[in-house]
Amino acid sequence: MTTPRHADPGQPTSHSADADGPGRHVVGNTTAAAPTAAGSHDGPLTHRQIVTILVGLMMGMFLAALDQTIVATSIRTIADDLHGLDQQAWATTAYLITATIVTPLYGKLGDIYGRKKLFIFAISIFVVGSALSSFATSMYGLAAFRAVQGLGAGGLMSLALAIIGDIVPPRERAKYQGYFLAVFGTSSVAGPVIGGFFAGASSILGVTGWRWVFLVNVPIGIAALVVVSRTLHLRHQRLDHRIDWAGAFLLSAALVPLLIILEQGRTWGWSSGRAWTAYVISAVAAVAFIWQEMRMKDEAILPLQMFRIKTVGVASVASVIIGVAMFGGLASLPLYLQIVKGASPTEAGLQLIPLVGGIMAGSISSGQIIARTGRYRVFPILGSGLLVLGLFAFHFIQYDTPLWQTMIVMVFFGMGLGFNFQPLTLAVQNAVPPQQIGVATSTATTTRQLGGTIGTAIFLSILFSTVPGRIADSFKALAPTADFQTGVAAGLKAPAGSVDHQVASAIQQAASSGATPAASSGVLSDSSFLAHLDPRLAKPFLIGFSDSMDLVFLVGSIVMVFGFLVMLMLPQVELRGGSAYSERNQQARAGAGEPEAPAPVG
Repeated sequence: MTTPRHADPGQPTSHSADADGPGRHVVGNTTAAAPTAAGSHDGPLTHRQIVTILVGLMMGMFLAALDQTIVATSIRTIADDLHGLDQQAWATTAYLITATIVTPLYGKLGDIYGRKKLFIFAISIFVVGSALSSFATSMYGLAAFRAVQGLGAGGLMSLALAIIGDIVPPRERAKYQGYFLAVFGTSSVAGPVIGGFFAGASSILGVTGWRWVFLVNVPIGIAALVVVSRTLHLRHQRLDHRIDWAGAFLLSAALVPLLIILEQGRTWGWSSGRAWTAYVISAVAAVAFIWQEMRMKDEAILPLQMFRIKTVGVASVASVIIGVAMFGGLASLPLYLQIVKGASPTEAGLQLIPLVGGIMAGSISSGQIIARTGRYRVFPILGSGLLVLGLFAFHFIQYDTPLWQTMIVMVFFGMGLGFNFQPLTLAVQNAVPPQQIGVATSTATTTRQLGGTIGTAIFLSILFSTVPGRIADSFKALAPTADFQTGVAAGLKAPAGSVDHQVASAIQQAASSGATPAASSGVLSDSSFLAHLDPRLAKPFLIGFSDSMDLVFLVGSIVMVFGFLVMLMLPQVELRGGSAYSERNQQARAGAGEPEAPAPVG
């Protein structure tokens, strides 16, 4: 007996392989592995079995979640120390681009070799990349090591979500959501505190403080490997796939030149010869990538046929747009808190707790309602609307806006994200056959990371391209004021070599020559001097950064409007009552002509 599925019109109802391997059975057009593990249940897993598996998954997810919160709040300190604040996009996008490219590969390889093996491999690579990142001596070096880290990170979340999709029915998934929210909640609170402690320390055991931001992943990763090896016991059902290595290469070739020009365009010139070379390479690679994906069909790194399912297509396009807006906002907020509001890395992390609280509130409420009603469509739509309003509200925040007002906006922005995270992944997993859970989950994760990669590069490029001009405008506006002139006079009287004296001297020289103070562009390499600068002299810098961030949030809100419109097309599909794990087992037994096994009690 094959469990019926509810699907979108045009949804494929089978998964075909090029060849049937040994010990495999064909059910209609569906290739499924026969039961192989002695003593394994073919029915749904018990609550105890699921919780045992979740322990291993949560360790891997904790590793990835902790890394994000630690790095986000310490990147400004790291960039200042490596003299590359305006190059920090590389450290983020290098990580995201490798994670984006390998995420769908993990989905395919997990189907072939088993998700547990790949999960252990992902943790191991992540630990190696973390250790290497602690040895970085420049922002470009850090970006290279973060790229290695991303090779592991791409599997941590996608494999964990795929395993959840395997073992837990969509209607019951919210029941276990509290475990994962505990992981994200713990990492969201502990990450900023730990990262701030490390970033704020000049040296710990003879090692520069911020380097421990990456080194701390090593013992945590080793502990995760031990826990995963002992608790993550899954019976693997091999599904034969061809690996789309050419697709992965072409996707890289399309993204990397685009990110390079987004980063270097303000230096090279957006219409320079090098810029046009990057445009052409990216465009040609993108066309070749689409051709390759059409040629590979179901085996593509991003199966285009899967996007014909309306739920998958709409959710994927929306995920790209949400990724652009989300990562753009998340990259700018810590900078606003640290540069403009003068918060330390630890303080900035704690000040982001309202954002985390909003995410958790949105995730919990949407999960519980979906579990009771089976209806998920309203939450991504409502969440997208909140993201539009949140980003637009951030646009009005100035350098002197009270922090409590910013935190209120953070809550609603976080709820918008919380309403989208689980429901969109749930919708995609529910819309595809059980055999395609791994590929579908990795596709959902990939599209969001793809948007994040592009969004981070674009928004940080906008920020650092406009900051010098905005600071110069602030200097011109404030120069005639008595308060600013008093600050300059006080700075000139300060001890030679002090920050106040250096900046005041630069302002005086620029005023006599009619030029812009060199510090307005030098702040892009190292902004740490602002913390020690007379507030009267620092004001133009703070206003300039704030105004540029306002532009970033305004652009983000405009982009998110399109995401909201796309989300309105998301269909409502009835959620399956059985897990993909049990459905595949039932199909395998049906193909073998065996009676259906009863579901275990409890």
